[in-house]
Amino acid sequence: MKESMKKPFLYATAFFSGMSIMAIEMGASRLLTPYFSSSQVIWTIIIGIIMIAMAIGNVWGGRAADKNPDPARLYRRLLIAAIWTAALPFAGRYVLLGVTYVVVKIVHQNYLVFASFFSCLVLFVFPLILLGTTTPSLIKYSTDNLTDNGKTVGTIEACGTIGSILGTFLPTFVTIPSFGTAITFYIFAGILALLSLIFFISRRKHIVKAAGVVGLVVVLMFAPINYSFAFWDDKIIYEGESIYNYLRVEDEPEQIILSTNVLAGVQSVYRKGGGLAGMYYDYQLAVPLIAGEIDDPTSLLILGMGTGTYAKTCLDYYPNMKIEGVEIDEKIVDLSRKYFELPENVPVTVEDGRAFLRNAGTYDIIMVDAYQDITIPFQMSSVEFFTMVKEHLSEDGVMLVNLNMRTDTPGGINQWLIDTICSVFPAVVTVDVEGNTNREVFACRSMEQIEKGRERVERLPEDSPLKPHLRKVMANLQVQTGGDRIFTDDKAPVEILGMDALDKVIQDTLEWNGGIDAMLQF
Repeated sequence: MKESMKKPFLYATAFFSGMSIMAIEMGASRLLTPYFSSSQVIWTIIIGIIMIAMAIGNVWGGRAADKNPDPARLYRRLLIAAIWTAALPFAGRYVLLGVTYVVVKIVHQNYLVFASFFSCLVLFVFPLILLGTTTPSLIKYSTDNLTDNGKTVGTIEACGTIGSILGTFLPTFVTIPSFGTAITFYIFAGILALLSLIFFISRRKHIVKAAGVVGLVVVLMFAPINYSFAFWDDKIIYEGESIYNYLRVEDEPEQIILSTNVLAGVQSVYRKGGGLAGMYYDYQLAVPLIAGEIDDPTSLLILGMGTGTYAKTCLDYYPNMKIEGVEIDEKIVDLSRKYFELPENVPVTVEDGRAFLRNAGTYDIIMVDAYQDITIPFQMSSVEFFTMVKEHLSEDGVMLVNLNMRTDTPGGINQWLIDTICSVFPAVVTVDVEGNTNREVFACRSMEQIEKGRERVERLPEDSPLKPHLRKVMANLQVQTGGDRIFTDDKAPVEILGMDALDKVIQDTLEWNGGIDAMLQF
């Protein structure tokens, strides 16, 4: 490489390696999220492990460059990092499941933390250590005198930082939503391989090897390989990614299912024949009768619309109901219209639920179903949020909250949420859904409203399919008195408490199914 081109190429290397590091980090979150959620805990593990890997790479790169200041050594490392990165979309899912299997076999709590930690360790530490050698190596190669070494080092650092900025935004807003996680890894693996190829062409050595890696990445980008996260499932009719979620739609004989997380179960179920589904939505059908008569033009706001299963079920049994939804993920809204038959006359606003509520009107029912994977967003679990909900309810209005991981552990997330809701609403009752881990919370201004709901159930026609079901729901209501565990905007450790609840759910599942092997066979 000509001397006049040496420094500009080294600066370009700093830029593109910085970009690739952040792109791999963003890709890591999308590779882990379908299995372990996208909570703050997972991000902490990803960022912590990546910082450790970068620190090791910095030390190794500096020592290696001092020992042998030959740039070819760096570009060979970048070539290896490119190969490893290109293998992540295919091999990563098997590693994730394998690590999860081993962790559940060995540990007895904090499954999510250990499984995500070791998965991240196995998948991402090695390539990021290699990429971490870039900056100290480039500084060694580009500083040949003390006259302008400050300028040179500053330029290298700046190029790497600017690349990192682009590597943060491009995957999130462009490559992952447009092409998916797999192609995102291939794009940045290709960039690293191309950098190495250009270098080795200038040196007239190792050209064939570097060109082979570039060719391999290109072939993988366009090869008809199944990169499904749930690769064992043959009922998938849609699989894709949005800015917020991994999304999967399954078509079964009697129902259509939406999942946003491979290992955390089902988010929405739509029964093709209509009627009661046996899911928690059926239990929520009691709320309109607590809010008013069956023929009243009741208004319902759903925060966390999802595919609109509850909205559609309500319209089947309460045709005069006026329903409005809020959903943060626009792709889920599209799927709700395409696969789940959400009527066009049910408007859905694409926005954060709490942000929408600030400027909303008054409703007879506000349903809060904003769970994200294993936990509820902290800003929709606090006393400030529930106070805001109450302010947007009519005089006889009812708040409905779906808790998707029922546990009775003292001091668990359910107790915190119940205590927080009880601090805002004078009357709070709960009912557990049979056959799954959901618990429904009904909150209003007086217990008299609950009693009126019971009376309205009894006034339903005897041939109503709702009557026997809602009788059972109302009979199983548990009055909650609350306590002093209150979530606030300042303090809401929902991720930690959510992981504790998940541990309990996993333990119960393992005991019920006779261990992890039986569970996997099931």
